[in-house]
Amino acid sequence: MDRAAKKEAVDSLNGLFQTTSVAVVAHYSGLTVAQMQKLRQQMKQAGASVKVSKNRLAKIALEGTDVVAIGSLLKGPTVIATSDDPVAAPKIAVEFAKANEKFVILGGSMGKTVLNVDGVKALASLPSLDELRGKLVGLLVAPATKIAQLSTAPAAKVARVVQAYASKSEAA
Repeated sequence: MDRAAKKEAVDSLNGLFQTTSVAVVAHYSGLTVAQMQKLRQQMKQAGASVKVSKNRLAKIALEGTDVVAIGSLLKGPTVIATSDDPVAAPKIAVEFAKANEKFVILGGSMGKTVLNVDGVKALASLPSLDELRGKLVGLLVAPATKIAQLSTAPAAKVARVVQAYASKSEAA
């Protein structure tokens, strides 16, 4: 790599680290190309991204960003997963690590907060942003359906009473 390409790579990584809300670092040694493509595809579907770069260049790119704390994790063959949604990248990384034992999560960072492996797993166990939105909409809609049920219930009761009197008078 010549100097211009290195500078471009550092600038690109720095822009990514400045805009991301969460970063997960993992070792990927021993994974096949097909497995890495599957990881990239899963991350892309979840709105996250995966970057493999030289550790030295990544450490330079981390300077001045909120996720600068992950610099100490960059040793050996590492991959950095990032996302704007604080749950997307950790969730996919943890699921991929369960399926592939050679993919080892080292830690991560959420904003300025440094996460160890357990922190990344805890973050992955949280519901995603879309799931939270669904639950919120469900909570907002539930009172309206209950009000509708209550408003129709008295009319239904009156109709049943009238029906009971009508069947009683027919029987007599």
